[in-house]
Amino acid sequence: MPPQKPEPGAEASPARDSWQSGPDASAPAASWRSLEDDDLLHWIEGLPQDHGQDRELLEIVSSARHFFVRQEAAKRLRNTDQLKAHFDDRHVGQILARRLSRVEDAAYLEHLRTTSRYLEVRKAAEAQLRELRDALGAAGITADKTSRLR
Repeated sequence: MPPQKPEPGAEASPARDSWQSGPDASAPAASWRSLEDDDLLHWIEGLPQDHGQDRELLEIVSSARHFFVRQEAAKRLRNTDQLKAHFDDRHVGQILARRLSRVEDAAYLEHLRTTSRYLEVRKAAEAQLRELRDALGAAGITADKTSRLR
């Protein structure tokens, strides 16, 4: 029987998922899968701002590589909406929450804050909501327009 998921807002089990270090021996030489973690991180960090590598980065986010590698890939994704499929991943969920900064994202941040199984994701969403509320206030947007952010 598969393990039960905790109720939303309840802390998840401290057990860690296993991760894969290093290259996949069956991967083509030109694939990110053929890179050692250090080389993969170097490739990710070296991507220009206007890169066209979201597909590869999303594959890394979805992979079994160490959480740090997956987080770095998540940070470099240009289309943040692609991370929403990974909201339930404690490490990627934190990056997702920190990247949401539009007024339209407030409802999703509130959803993450109240339903995530992981304290880290709930805290990141709460901090981003606070930052978004402060930014809107600094821009002169009145409290009645930001009431849903509280």
